[in-house]
Amino acid sequence: MTYFSTASNARHAAKPAKSAAAFNALKRDIMLGILPSGTALTELELAAHFSCSQGTVREALLQLQEEGLVRRQGHRGTQVSECTEAEAVEMFRVRQQIECNGIVRALQAPSRTLVVDLKALFAAMIDAGKTGDELELASFDRDFHRRIFQDAQLPALDPILHRCLVHNHRFKISRSTTPRDLVATAQRHGAIVEAIESGNVAAASAALSHHIATIVDFGPDVFADATQ
Repeated sequence: MTYFSTASNARHAAKPAKSAAAFNALKRDIMLGILPSGTALTELELAAHFSCSQGTVREALLQLQEEGLVRRQGHRGTQVSECTEAEAVEMFRVRQQIECNGIVRALQAPSRTLVVDLKALFAAMIDAGKTGDELELASFDRDFHRRIFQDAQLPALDPILHRCLVHNHRFKISRSTTPRDLVATAQRHGAIVEAIESGNVAAASAALSHHIATIVDFGPDVFADATQ
């Protein structure tokens, strides 16, 4: 499949490095399903498209591999990875364990900027929802969850959490058959902010657990105590 993209990353006002531009454009098209699972990504073709070297493209593809969005298989080349329900279920389970344990640790000694940072990200999500930018909303969403986990002081687990978040968002977007209320999606994070601001560890953990378990329709089947 020949790759043509007109996507740009609106979050970066300054022109990014060519590898970052290629990474951002490819990631956006994979997340939106414009580049479906199994699509071959050829370094030579991408280098021509982005007017850069194959080394620059290779750097972008390695970043995408780290996020689980492509598979690099030696002589078989690079392909857009699958996005299956089976993997989504397991990543939701991993994510819930990491985040819910993390929020307990985070609230034992939260940083002074935690609530301020979360409120700013929450506002950014609301704004993205109002403009209808689902990719922008998902990006701020990941920043929100990783900001909470940052205070857990478990940095080695952050890349695992990030990969789960990326896959969860890709899965949710790919399975959306009708337009979603993006403002309502953003507002779901409000209960987490309120619980954290109150300092109630049990309430914050419960709010986060419920949030994760009800992201997708099969959540209540995976997490027995979840209700929509």
